[in-house]
Amino acid sequence: MGAASSTEAEREPLLVPSHAEANVHPVNSRVYGRRWLVLSLFSLLGLMQGMVWNFWGPIQNSAVHAYGFTKSDIAVLVLWGPVGFVPWLLFMWLMDKRGLRASLLLSAFLMLLGSILRSIPLTEQPLRRWFIHGGQFLNGLAGPTIMSAGPFLSTTWFAPDQRATATAVASLFCYLGGAASFVVGPLVVPAPNDTQGASTVAAAVTSDNFIRDRTQLVMYAELTVIAVLFAAVLLYFPSRPPMPPSVAAASQRLSYRSSICRLLSNLRFLMIALAYAVPTGVIAGWSGVLDMVLTPAKVSQVDAGWIGFWSTVGGCVFGVAMARFADSIRGMLKLILVLMLAGASLSSTWFTLTCLSRVTHLPSTAAILYTSCILVGIFINSSVPIFFELFIETVYPVPEGITCGVVTFLGNLVTGLLLFFLTFYCTDVSWLNWCLTGSCLFSLVLILFFRESYDRLYLDVFVSV
Repeated sequence: MGAASSTEAEREPLLVPSHAEANVHPVNSRVYGRRWLVLSLFSLLGLMQGMVWNFWGPIQNSAVHAYGFTKSDIAVLVLWGPVGFVPWLLFMWLMDKRGLRASLLLSAFLMLLGSILRSIPLTEQPLRRWFIHGGQFLNGLAGPTIMSAGPFLSTTWFAPDQRATATAVASLFCYLGGAASFVVGPLVVPAPNDTQGASTVAAAVTSDNFIRDRTQLVMYAELTVIAVLFAAVLLYFPSRPPMPPSVAAASQRLSYRSSICRLLSNLRFLMIALAYAVPTGVIAGWSGVLDMVLTPAKVSQVDAGWIGFWSTVGGCVFGVAMARFADSIRGMLKLILVLMLAGASLSSTWFTLTCLSRVTHLPSTAAILYTSCILVGIFINSSVPIFFELFIETVYPVPEGITCGVVTFLGNLVTGLLLFFLTFYCTDVSWLNWCLTGSCLFSLVLILFFRESYDRLYLDVFVSV
């Protein structure tokens, strides 16, 4: 099935059963209860990586006031996440050759080192800013494994009827971390007081010191959680279970070099990869500076944080629900994506036109901004695990980690380009809303013309019975 069908040699099981068992079960398979612990550790690391990445965007007004950051500095701090994907080939090679444990330990160590670096309480602000940038960059280097290995983990540990659900949980927790930062940052770190009460120099200095103290408190708390998770992964996180959970998990995969060549030469994969990378990359950059986007609409820093929070949380909850539905009714991935992207196109258009109420004369109330923005996040973010499952089905037997590593690199490349232009065009950011709407429509058109196939599902359903 698909544009380039796999050969029997590529699908040869790694665990060969005896001749007596061959007629019943081609591969002895078993699922282990410890898979939930493995999934929990991985997901919590993703949660913290997302929180650290999106730390500065929701409190950009406070950071500008207390640390002397400019809007371009905030964009660069968010940009370090996509920049961390530059050496993604190295992390995918490590995952393919050494397993998920080695790759995840390296990523957790980079997160820990980055959290330590940005939490050092230096009094010299210029030097402190360099340390903050360095810490954000190290956290970004953990992104290739955290954002790409979810489908690899689900295939390695979970049965076929739980794979999409496990992929959704592992893949969406990093988005949930970004959502949590929308709430934690604005609630703990106060917005700068630019009213008459802060007109004196003494009041301004007190306000700046208080903002820096509360910011430091959040960074210390995140450092503590990351240190605990690193220790937990170091003590227990096996690369794979003693026995595979399915035929696909036990089957032989293509080599690293062959996988890259197969992906780059598969036009159907490149087509759907663009359909994923463009909208998810744009919304990642857009949500990272959401406070900046909503400021012209007279939305406060706290309200912007709540909008970003509910849009991302809604996407995570809806994504897990859709993944569970996909596990129950297999072979419906394309239809689910079409419905999601159609909803994203409509809601993003609604939000963009609402922000231009002076021109369109559409009502622009807090309820409308909340609703339209939250719907955008729900439809786009919830499509991520469905996209991942469709990628793997399309290019099987390419390893899951390599496949998802390529597409997440493309998505972060789009995010990086968007934030790069934002550093030059940060005075009026209404163009970001048009980019979001256009990306959803572009993805919808590509999915409508995409021809789906289910090679991995075919192997599990027909070979295992």
